[in-house]
Amino acid sequence: MNIGQAASLSQLPPKTIRYYEEIELINPARAENGYRDYSDGDVHRLRFLQRARGLGFSITECRLLLSLYEDKNRASHDVKAMALDKISEIDRKINELNSLKETLTTLAEHCNGDNKPDCPIIEDLARGS
Repeated sequence: MNIGQAASLSQLPPKTIRYYEEIELINPARAENGYRDYSDGDVHRLRFLQRARGLGFSITECRLLLSLYEDKNRASHDVKAMALDKISEIDRKINELNSLKETLTTLAEHCNGDNKPDCPIIEDLARGS
Protein backbone atom coordinates (compact mmCIF):
# COMPACT_ATOMS: atom_id res chain seq x y z
CA MET A 1 0.00 0.00 0.00
CA ASN A 2 1.13 3.57 -0.53
CA ILE A 3 1.97 6.13 2.15
CA GLY A 4 -1.47 7.75 1.95
CA GLN A 5 -3.17 4.45 2.73
CA ALA A 6 -0.69 3.68 5.51
CA ALA A 7 -1.27 7.17 6.94
CA SER A 8 -5.01 6.68 6.90
CA LEU A 9 -4.85 3.27 8.55
CA SER A 10 -2.30 4.30 11.18
CA GLN A 11 -3.81 7.75 11.82
CA LEU A 12 -0.38 9.32 11.38
CA PRO A 13 0.53 12.08 8.92
CA PRO A 14 2.72 11.04 5.97
CA LYS A 15 5.42 13.43 7.23
CA THR A 16 5.61 11.50 10.52
CA ILE A 17 5.75 8.19 8.68
CA ARG A 18 8.62 9.46 6.52
CA TYR A 19 10.40 10.64 9.70
CA TYR A 20 9.97 7.22 11.33
CA GLU A 21 11.48 5.69 8.22
CA GLU A 22 14.35 8.19 8.25
CA ILE A 23 15.24 7.28 11.85
CA GLU A 24 14.76 3.59 11.03
CA LEU A 25 11.76 2.82 13.24
CA ILE A 26 10.12 1.33 10.17
CA ASN A 27 11.57 0.04 6.93
CA PRO A 28 8.94 -0.38 4.23
CA ALA A 29 9.69 -2.34 1.10
CA ARG A 30 10.18 -0.54 -2.19
CA ALA A 31 8.11 -1.28 -5.24
CA GLU A 32 9.81 -1.67 -8.63
CA ASN A 33 9.10 2.00 -9.34
CA GLY A 34 10.96 2.99 -6.14
CA TYR A 35 7.87 4.02 -4.20
CA ARG A 36 7.42 2.88 -0.63
CA ASP A 37 5.23 -0.19 -0.32
CA TYR A 38 3.81 -0.48 3.20
CA SER A 39 2.73 -3.87 4.46
CA ASP A 40 0.11 -4.69 7.08
CA GLY A 41 3.04 -5.28 9.45
CA ASP A 42 4.36 -1.77 8.77
CA VAL A 43 0.94 -0.32 9.54
CA HIS A 44 0.81 -2.34 12.75
CA ARG A 45 4.20 -0.92 13.77
CA LEU A 46 2.99 2.57 12.93
CA ARG A 47 -0.10 2.09 15.09
CA PHE A 48 2.11 0.75 17.88
CA LEU A 49 4.32 3.85 17.61
CA GLN A 50 1.31 6.16 17.47
CA ARG A 51 -0.10 4.64 20.67
CA ALA A 52 3.26 4.64 22.48
CA ARG A 53 3.91 8.27 21.52
CA GLY A 54 0.38 9.14 22.66
CA LEU A 55 1.22 7.66 26.06
CA GLY A 56 4.24 9.95 26.31
CA PHE A 57 7.07 7.62 25.37
CA SER A 58 10.02 9.27 23.64
CA ILE A 59 11.39 8.11 20.31
CA THR A 60 14.23 6.37 22.14
CA GLU A 61 11.76 4.64 24.44
CA CYS A 62 9.61 3.67 21.46
CA ARG A 63 12.63 2.08 19.81
CA LEU A 64 13.18 -0.01 22.95
CA LEU A 65 9.48 -0.88 23.21
CA LEU A 66 9.49 -2.03 19.58
CA SER A 67 12.51 -4.22 20.23
CA LEU A 68 10.77 -5.70 23.28
CA TYR A 69 7.60 -6.21 21.25
CA GLU A 70 9.54 -8.11 18.60
CA ASP A 71 11.46 -10.17 21.17
CA LYS A 72 9.25 -13.16 21.92
CA ASN A 73 11.62 -14.08 24.77
CA ARG A 74 11.22 -10.71 26.47
CA ALA A 75 10.61 -10.46 30.18
CA SER A 76 7.43 -8.59 30.96
CA HIS A 77 9.14 -6.98 33.94
CA ASP A 78 11.27 -4.97 31.48
CA VAL A 79 8.14 -3.55 29.88
CA LYS A 80 6.50 -2.93 33.24
CA ALA A 81 9.61 -1.12 34.48
CA MET A 82 9.41 1.22 31.49
CA ALA A 83 5.74 1.90 32.19
CA LEU A 84 6.42 2.57 35.87
CA ASP A 85 9.28 4.94 34.97
CA LYS A 86 6.93 6.79 32.64
CA ILE A 87 4.31 7.03 35.39
CA SER A 88 6.92 8.54 37.73
CA GLU A 89 7.90 11.04 35.06
CA ILE A 90 4.24 11.98 34.53
CA ASP A 91 3.76 12.38 38.30
CA ARG A 92 6.76 14.75 38.44
CA LYS A 93 5.32 16.80 35.58
CA ILE A 94 1.90 16.92 37.25
CA ASN A 95 3.50 18.19 40.46
CA GLU A 96 5.43 20.84 38.53
CA LEU A 97 2.28 21.96 36.71
CA ASN A 98 0.29 22.08 39.96
CA SER A 99 3.00 24.25 41.51
CA LEU A 100 2.95 26.57 38.50
CA LYS A 101 -0.83 26.75 38.69
CA GLU A 102 -0.75 27.62 42.40
CA THR A 103 1.81 30.37 41.82
CA LEU A 104 -0.12 31.88 38.92
CA THR A 105 -3.41 31.61 40.80
CA THR A 106 -1.93 33.48 43.77
CA LEU A 107 -0.49 36.17 41.51
CA ALA A 108 -3.76 36.54 39.61
CA GLU A 109 -5.72 36.82 42.87
CA HIS A 110 -3.49 39.70 43.98
CA CYS A 111 -3.79 41.58 40.69
CA ASN A 112 -6.57 44.18 40.59
CA GLY A 113 -6.99 43.75 36.85
CA ASP A 114 -7.88 47.44 36.48
CA ASN A 115 -6.58 50.25 34.28
CA LYS A 116 -3.70 51.10 36.63
CA PRO A 117 -0.13 49.99 35.86
CA ASP A 118 0.47 48.26 39.21
CA CYS A 119 0.49 44.51 38.65
CA PRO A 120 1.92 41.86 40.98
CA ILE A 121 2.23 39.44 38.09
CA ILE A 122 4.59 41.75 36.19
CA GLU A 123 6.42 42.62 39.42
CA ASP A 124 6.98 38.93 40.17
CA LEU A 125 8.23 38.24 36.66
CA ALA A 126 10.61 41.22 36.89
CA ARG A 127 11.93 39.95 40.25
CA GLY A 128 12.74 36.59 38.73
CA SER A 129 11.20 34.56 41.53
